[in-house]
Amino acid sequence: MLDLSPAGRIATPDEIGALAEFFMEPSAGFITGIDVLADGGTTAAYWHGDLRYLRENWSKS
Repeated sequence: MLDLSPAGRIATPDEIGALAEFFMEPSAGFITGIDVLADGGTTAAYWHGDLRYLRENWSKS
């Protein structure tokens, strides 16, 4: 599964925690419901094909 992921790794607990923290901030107060795929792009690769080329630029940003 990680081979399909443009990120090439699983998320760290801190990364998932940062996402949860964002949704608890006042700046996210207008968000009332959403599905967030914190999977490093694996779902996008499943639907749209090989996105591993993005790995090269992922770490540069």
